[in-house]
Amino acid sequence: MKKIALFVVALLMTVTANAQFEQGKGYLGASMSGLDLSSQAKEFHFGLNARAGYFFMNNLMGMVDLGYDHKADAKDQFSLGAYGRYYLIKNGLYFGAGLKYKHAGGGYNDLLPGAQLGYAFFLSRTVTLEPELYFDLSTKKFGNSCYGLRVGIGVYLFKDQYTFKR
Repeated sequence: MKKIALFVVALLMTVTANAQFEQGKGYLGASMSGLDLSSQAKEFHFGLNARAGYFFMNNLMGMVDLGYDHKADAKDQFSLGAYGRYYLIKNGLYFGAGLKYKHAGGGYNDLLPGAQLGYAFFLSRTVTLEPELYFDLSTKKFGNSCYGLRVGIGVYLFKDQYTFKR
């Protein structure tokens, strides 16, 4: 297993990104988590996230995240978060950190600071496949903390793509 992980990391490190992570660009993304790839997966678990972001400076993006988690053995959960993502090297390796508010039925509310480590693998000039390891730390009860693998699709919007001409 370690050999496979090292091979994947080496492969990702050798691929160069087709776009720069420059100030003024936008980002839209969606991701899936769960599917037994999460620490919370005692029963069936499925999560969806929608994200929007903006590069405030080169390699640094601020983003908002809206999430939904369905668990067979618990109430559905909704979340709203704010994150920062820093691209460590030009080929797409990134580190993210932020804060998420999670709500579920029965009066469950929690704040979860979290961290992510991922890679933006460019499929085209603007579209990426983004595998990501994540960890969310519960401020209410450590047992509610979770970690896992999230896989997403991202679209990087360039200034000339979303300016309207009259």
